[in-house]
Amino acid sequence: MTSHRPFHLAFPVHDLGAARDFYAGVLGCREGRASEEWIDFDLYGNQITVHLVPGAAGDAAVKKVDGHGVPIPHFGVVLTMPDWHALRERIEAAGIVFGVAPHIRWAGKPGEQATMFFRDQSGNALEFKAFGDDSAIFAT
Repeated sequence: MTSHRPFHLAFPVHDLGAARDFYAGVLGCREGRASEEWIDFDLYGNQITVHLVPGAAGDAAVKKVDGHGVPIPHFGVVLTMPDWHALRERIEAAGIVFGVAPHIRWAGKPGEQATMFFRDQSGNALEFKAFGDDSAIFAT
């Protein structure tokens, strides 16, 4: 790939007001277009769209990764380390419960990363991670 382009992800939520409070209020996403059925948000330069689909949100499975139960599906963004720490502090201040607490995964090994998992009010799982060196993002 020669240039990085923003991704787009659409997913269901139970309540648009709660989604707005979480994505704009807690995560700090700028709101874009919206209707009575969906809202676009700017998630670190990527477009996410929440769609009102009561009863359809949340994960379907949990897989073990480095000893932690990771919800599947999940999504998130690879942040810079300072942005990761700032987001962790916002999540803690908002009283959001971590599904997987902030920690360093694979310390001292290829792909070492800071990671944390939490859910929005509809049960959608999010992971945010950061690397000390971005060249480790696709380390094997």
